[in-house]
Amino acid sequence: MSKDLQQLLERIQLRLDESFVGIGSEVADLPPADLAELLNQLRLAEAAAVVSMLPLARCIELFDQPTMRRRAAILEHLEPARAAAILEELSADERTDVIQKMGLHERHRLLPKFSSDVRTELEDLLQYPDHTAGGIMTTEFVRLDPGMTVGEALKHIRSVAQEKESIYACYIMEPDTDRLLGAVSLRDLVMAELERPVTEVMRRKPVTVSVLDDQEVVAEKIGKYNLLAVPVVEQDGSLVGFVTVDDVIDVLIEEQTEDILRMAAVQPGAMDKPYFDNPILRVVRKRIGWLLLLFVAGTLTSAVLHRFESELAAVVALAFFIPLLIGTGGNAGAQTVMTVIRSLALGELGVRHAWRVVVREATTGMLVGLLVAPVAFGQALLWNAPFELALTVSVTMFSICVWSTTVASLIPILAQRFGVDPAVLSAPLITTLVDATGLIIYFSIAKLILRV
Repeated sequence: MSKDLQQLLERIQLRLDESFVGIGSEVADLPPADLAELLNQLRLAEAAAVVSMLPLARCIELFDQPTMRRRAAILEHLEPARAAAILEELSADERTDVIQKMGLHERHRLLPKFSSDVRTELEDLLQYPDHTAGGIMTTEFVRLDPGMTVGEALKHIRSVAQEKESIYACYIMEPDTDRLLGAVSLRDLVMAELERPVTEVMRRKPVTVSVLDDQEVVAEKIGKYNLLAVPVVEQDGSLVGFVTVDDVIDVLIEEQTEDILRMAAVQPGAMDKPYFDNPILRVVRKRIGWLLLLFVAGTLTSAVLHRFESELAAVVALAFFIPLLIGTGGNAGAQTVMTVIRSLALGELGVRHAWRVVVREATTGMLVGLLVAPVAFGQALLWNAPFELALTVSVTMFSICVWSTTVASLIPILAQRFGVDPAVLSAPLITTLVDATGLIIYFSIAKLILRV
């Protein structure tokens, strides 16, 4: 936040503490993007108080900003009639997204305040599950008749442009069945002769998605085919809406956030609100499950240490190298997990590639182990370890590198094979697993070389 915005934030907070007078004039000339940033820094009740004092047109500009957070929560603090008036002016997909984030009680308070057309549209869109194409689509698309010429199509687009979210992609539909016949871009229409039939310019088999397709599938298709928008169809082929590239950007941010949180062993629901708006008890509830699971898995390490207690007692120096060995193995496994999960997400890998991936990562682990093992050998000698112990550490380092990369390459692919999100089997779990198995490898090699 810039210095000027920070000073304005402090003045607004001071006025909210004393009196609401003058707040409207303070933000009157502020660009909508800056106003959204300002409200993001305020507490929820403070942000709602500021919004309640803004003119309706200003509120609509504000809530249409992609950087505006907590839209649903702020609207829940307003009078239902004012909240509905703001939402009515947003695009259908934005309006639906906000409503989906509200509780059932708040939805029931708001729905009667909408006009009949908007209420019907909302009820239709809310029937689709969240995180599906139907849940993120907009119904405000440009519909063209197959009997139009290019000139008639352009004239029609100009007449409806103010009512539509996007006019860059237009769809030709059968008049009676709403079945999608083709798609045409505004660029193609502008470049074509005005007398040509629109059916000669359109793409007859456009890329489509089903209303129940996951939003990640939608994002993949838009990225793969370099589209500005993708039409959404029902099972019978009738067109019901479309998803634009800006909606996909929001999807990608949301999905990547979920994956990153899962890799850190945090349930995604723990961060679906701004940081300070998440109650501590809720954060604890979202984190404790994975921590307990990892704790139980971590007891395997203790069990292994207990199993090889006599070997540790015979050669106490073995314990000095445990953090070095299992730490390196865990890091090598984590590197492999991240690489494989990324490739799975991009569609570069699949279950059919399992053995190729295992062989590739095992080879990588061998080469890494050959490079790191001499360093471990030298480090052990530097710590005045006997030659046999240094050799044990060196061989173990090589073995753990091969083992950790092999296991870490296979687990995400197996997870995908059995319908589990590979990101759930995150680096912490791999690290915990490698810790326990790495110790078994270490002590087994020690028994062979040191004869303990």
